[in-house]
Amino acid sequence: MTSKLFDQIKQDLVLILKANKPQEVLVLRGILSSVHNKEIEKGKDAELIDDDVLSVLMLEAKKRKDAIALYEKGGRPEKAEDERRELEIISKYLPEQLSEEEITEIVKEVIKETGAETMQDMGKVMGQIMAKVKGKADGMKVKEIVGRELMQKA
Repeated sequence: MTSKLFDQIKQDLVLILKANKPQEVLVLRGILSSVHNKEIEKGKDAELIDDDVLSVLMLEAKKRKDAIALYEKGGRPEKAEDERRELEIISKYLPEQLSEEEITEIVKEVIKETGAETMQDMGKVMGQIMAKVKGKADGMKVKEIVGRELMQKA
């Protein structure tokens, strides 16, 4: 395994174990387990890189965001708060998120490059944008901005 991000998570786990922080230990062990599953999925001789670990972290963060929304909708604020704390722990390993203005600039640039003009072009635009903002922007936020920009062109 050549991922510096993976190594950082393992080192942090050791420190957190020593500091006796059970919730953080559970979250980091879960992440390491998910990364290990990703490694198995890629195959026996494949090495994970930071992008692989980042994709696992993004998936884990999305799961927490979805759970927060469901718990809040279901009237379970204490559970939503638990999920928020877990999301905070995971977020420490994610790159800094782009602002809405930065995402909008990237969206406009890709729309111009691809010549996209209608909502039918959304897939083509989204693929290129998500490759550019990998890990730095929430896909739902990007989709919302792309939709808004394409609607303005129509």
